[in-house]
Amino acid sequence: MFSIIQAAGWPIWLLIACSIVALALILERLYQLRRVRVAPPSLLDEVLGVTRTSLPSADVVGKLAENSALGYVLAAGLRSVIAEPRISEDALRQSIENAGREAVHRTERYLNALGTIAAAAPLLGLFGTVIGMIEIFGAQGADGTTNPQQLAHGISIALYNTAFGLIVAIPSLMFYRYFRGLVDSFQLSMELAAARLLPHLLRFTVRGASGGNGATGA
Repeated sequence: MFSIIQAAGWPIWLLIACSIVALALILERLYQLRRVRVAPPSLLDEVLGVTRTSLPSADVVGKLAENSALGYVLAAGLRSVIAEPRISEDALRQSIENAGREAVHRTERYLNALGTIAAAAPLLGLFGTVIGMIEIFGAQGADGTTNPQQLAHGISIALYNTAFGLIVAIPSLMFYRYFRGLVDSFQLSMELAAARLLPHLLRFTVRGASGGNGATGA
């Protein structure tokens, strides 16, 4: 392996650095973007069950917010109703939407960096190819003779950097697209969960409670 790196010349170190960073980002996102950490399937039903008759305590809401990204969004709605029982539907919806935007932003963490590496790696490989071509042209002496060793070194630089640039770029792009799809899926799940939670929370507001009492008295 070291002989290949040595034959590829100094431009390969830029691609090696990109590959290390890309691998670290991919492993980090694979761990963080698990469904259990972002949007557990049964979390909304559990919240609706716990809040069927009354709002939970602040400690329970705090644990919910730390549970996952979806839990953070649901907890934002609960905190808004607990803090302001007279909150309007628009204000409650806005509170949940703001929390949702923040949660989605967290799930998108490092994705731009991974996409940048996927786009830059082929260009760095091309840069190495240009360096190799310069070496190849430099192998031609002023007297018309060719230095075989310098010629072979230039070809090695050109080919190795091109190949390694693609080796780094292709997996980075594939994982970037995969993570983008996951984030979009999680965003939809959180939006649907928020849409189900909103009318449930409105029952605990002063207007919702008074409206329910009025309907009962009628």
